[in-house]
Amino acid sequence: MTQGIEGKVVVITGASGGLGAESAKALVTGGAKVVLGARRLDRLEALATELGTENCAVYRVDVRRREDVQSLVEFAVQRFGRIDVMVNNAGVMPLAPLEMLRTDEWEDCIDVNVKGVLWGIAAALPYFKAQRSGQFVSVSSVAGHVVGAGTAVYSASKTAVRVISEGLRKEVKPYGIRTTVISPGALDTDLPGSVKAPGVAEAIADYYAQVAIPASSFAQCLLFAISQPPSVDINEILFRPTQQEL
Repeated sequence: MTQGIEGKVVVITGASGGLGAESAKALVTGGAKVVLGARRLDRLEALATELGTENCAVYRVDVRRREDVQSLVEFAVQRFGRIDVMVNNAGVMPLAPLEMLRTDEWEDCIDVNVKGVLWGIAAALPYFKAQRSGQFVSVSSVAGHVVGAGTAVYSASKTAVRVISEGLRKEVKPYGIRTTVISPGALDTDLPGSVKAPGVAEAIADYYAQVAIPASSFAQCLLFAISQPPSVDINEILFRPTQQEL
């Protein structure tokens, strides 16, 4: 599966743990160069030490800030000379019934999950157009396909990721750019920790403890999507733990 990955330069947001960190490990093993972006710089630096600074670079970024994401991509190009894949991975999961009116969490969810993806597209697209190649990989969720009680805002944000990616797919065909959405189910990451609503947080933690599968499963999906020849555009991967009913 590493064929087609060697030498590619991949930028990953939300790379300080979970899906982003596991993806970085798999990509470096496959011969890629990675640029890791997140707010927790100490964790990024520890991961870079593990992977080798000749293979990766780190940059502190808050995806809610457009200028941060722009600077991240510019840094990647300066460090490695180009960018081949932009992985819009940073996300939060503020699950709660709407009647709890956790409006600050709604705002943060839209800023990170939706605007963060848009800022990633805005930052990388000019480079992809100029080189007439590139790939966007944006992380949605099973919740972007299935809406449940307490998931309305989160599901809306992850549905938006799918819609944005599909619109982008149709627009960038003349430039040879590929677009992929990966929609995982319950994975063993820090994401459930972003659920803060009383009662809901405990229920989600218990559910994930029962059904979650390793974050490395996402990394394998990512490698599959970006290792395809340029003529193959993997547009969406939806996967769950075998035990997950939702």
